[in-house]
Amino acid sequence: MVDALRMREATSDDLPAIVALLADDENGALREDARLPLDPGYVTAFDAIAALPNQELIVAEQDGRIIGTMQLSYLPGLSFRGRWRGQIEAVRIDSALRRHGLGTKMIEWAVERCRSRGCKMVQLTSKRTRLDAHRFYERMGWDRSHSGFKLMLD
Repeated sequence: MVDALRMREATSDDLPAIVALLADDENGALREDARLPLDPGYVTAFDAIAALPNQELIVAEQDGRIIGTMQLSYLPGLSFRGRWRGQIEAVRIDSALRRHGLGTKMIEWAVERCRSRGCKMVQLTSKRTRLDAHRFYERMGWDRSHSGFKLMLD
């Protein structure tokens, strides 16, 4: 029997599993390094996220194993009469467990988490090449409403 999916805030002990999930796709494999000991930059970033009240690093746990992760940011803004928005970043599911409905459960949980924080909307970005992810979000009712831009500084 498979245990239910459990969502929770990450702890520093979860960091190796989170980095391994980030590296577990064609894009992450090019930029992440899950070898132990972890690059100190991961620890520094984790500590910064954990210290900020409007940031949450989330893990999805099943059968005692971390099988998914995402970061939630709660952003204040003047638009929509000063309502907050939720930002979902770095959504990952163990590649061996994709297409089993776990991503849907994670995103639904994240939307409810944002709603409980008073957010007017939830937004995310997805790399243009992640076509499966785009179809996934559209099936869930997300609107492809904007084009995003990034400027890499390194």
